[in-house]
Amino acid sequence: MKQKINIAIDGYSSCGKSTLAKALAKKLRYVYIDSGAMYRAITLFAMRHGIVEQPEAIKKALPTIDIDFHFHPQKEISETILNGENVEEHVRAIEVSQKVSYVSQIHEVREKLVELQQKMSRKGGIVMDGRDIGSVVLPHAELKIFMTATHSIRVERRYQELIVKGIKVSREEVAENLKLRDFEDENRKESPLTQVPDAKVLDNSKLSKEEQLNLVLSWVEEVCVKAEC
Repeated sequence: MKQKINIAIDGYSSCGKSTLAKALAKKLRYVYIDSGAMYRAITLFAMRHGIVEQPEAIKKALPTIDIDFHFHPQKEISETILNGENVEEHVRAIEVSQKVSYVSQIHEVREKLVELQQKMSRKGGIVMDGRDIGSVVLPHAELKIFMTATHSIRVERRYQELIVKGIKVSREEVAENLKLRDFEDENRKESPLTQVPDAKVLDNSKLSKEEQLNLVLSWVEEVCVKAEC
């Protein structure tokens, strides 16, 4: 494919959006935009400048912050770049994890990140997942996907994830938590979960990771044929 397209992936929690997005980016050698890493990068910047718990100071500093992602061909991952510096290892540090909640609550930070994400998409070759990627962040993405699965399948997937992590929980508790998250995602005032009309629906209830990846790759080929990529 000569021209690289942008791919937006939205959907419910515990549907494997990030897993698919990363696998797709790796296969296509595209850049996976990790929105969580972007919040972490701003948190790292704030920590380095001693303003991590000062919202007004962070807002004032936003114009001086630039974040990008570079695909590392040997590692086959997208690495986080903060103001020209590769900070991939730094943004994963526990110290950053402990402070990122302060930054993620600032409305202006989200606005800044959406602006940067849209800037990245102008080059093409972007894969991004979330709640409002196809509706707000990348409304002009050539391929939009909305992921879903039956509630029972999602409950079982989430339950098994927690068990593997050593977290004791019942399936009933997981089911109630997912119902609550679905309601909040669909009804939040800012950036609700949205299925745009031109999105391809991917119900992966009965699909393996390989089957779902191959299906989406066929969609990419269809889009590229039409767009003469």
